[in-house]
Amino acid sequence: MSNSRPTWVEVSLRQLQDNFRAIRDYVGPNISLCSVVKADAYGHGAVECARALQEAGASWFGVTSTEEGVQLRDAGITARILLMTGIWRGDEPEILQNNLTPAIWEDWHIGSLDRVHPKAGAKSSGTPLRVHLKVDSGMGRLGVRSQELPGLLRQLKAARNLELEGVFSHIATAEILDTPQSEYQVEAFQAACCAINASGFSPKLFHIANSAAIVSYHAAWKPGIHGNMARPGISLYGYMLPFIRNSQTVHPESPSVEPVLSWKTRIISLKKLPEGQSVGYNATFTTARDSRIAVLPVGYADGLNRQLSSRGRVIVRGQFAPIVGRVSMDLALIDVTDIPGVEIGDEAVLIGSIGHLSITAWEHAKLGSTIPYEVLCNISKRVPRQYVR
Repeated sequence: MSNSRPTWVEVSLRQLQDNFRAIRDYVGPNISLCSVVKADAYGHGAVECARALQEAGASWFGVTSTEEGVQLRDAGITARILLMTGIWRGDEPEILQNNLTPAIWEDWHIGSLDRVHPKAGAKSSGTPLRVHLKVDSGMGRLGVRSQELPGLLRQLKAARNLELEGVFSHIATAEILDTPQSEYQVEAFQAACCAINASGFSPKLFHIANSAAIVSYHAAWKPGIHGNMARPGISLYGYMLPFIRNSQTVHPESPSVEPVLSWKTRIISLKKLPEGQSVGYNATFTTARDSRIAVLPVGYADGLNRQLSSRGRVIVRGQFAPIVGRVSMDLALIDVTDIPGVEIGDEAVLIGSIGHLSITAWEHAKLGSTIPYEVLCNISKRVPRQYVR
């Protein structure tokens, strides 16, 4: 059944590919990229985005779970797939059957993967399962800590069916340029890599740089400093966190990327309301003059943050129109009094550009006290995605 509500997202696969190429050119030919398409490619659609990225030359994808990895395999993705958040008990057969690459850092990860490997069927052909070891370099989230590393390496060395292909970690504050934490984390990561090599392992891939670190901390991925892979995520979709130095926003040289996603809807109703008329739940907005109020079929169930109530705006007929009253579950109201000729069926841009006017996920994020990641990921499944070249 098709979605009959005139609210949709447009994803430019050409812009996505252009962003990938810009990042690839920025890091140079000696750095591998693991394109992060977790969380349904940050709300853009993992299958379609992965297909476009693989077409552009992507050889690695990063996902959260086995389920996300299997979805890509079922869609015909042949590139390598890294399960960045590890595994859960019972995932092991699907990991082997679908040639997924799990992150490991727990004793039981090694034991369960090693035990199940011989039972995985003909697809494994006796080839060791390649794994990436996650190191906690100071974020305190996932990964093996330095004091636990020797014991884990002994267990990994005893495993008969696993091959340590990669080592990775994650920088917590790469967008803050004058904090020592990034340097401490890279140093801790380098120390772990040296310990791993000294223990007789020869991993081929080392990666700690996310989108922000690709720009702010070249030591995290420059060859020869235990970095030969980077993991662009939000930058693939055209966004970067602001870089901060001395509490001021700065703009270091970075890849030229542009937003991939536009979010649109259409006016479904128009009302002429007199001065003094309240609109929406709780009567939080009252007209200060005779007004034309348009109704949009989009609300917080679609991912339009309720914090945009009487604060956000849309673009209609080449002009900004303010959101007025509460954003409700399925509807939002806009004031089009100052925009001539508005009619039912007119397009309203929630995120995107029309001519010289633009509304980005950053604008929604600032009004909602959050970050663009959440804005994009929160656009709900009931909003259909349309893919354009």
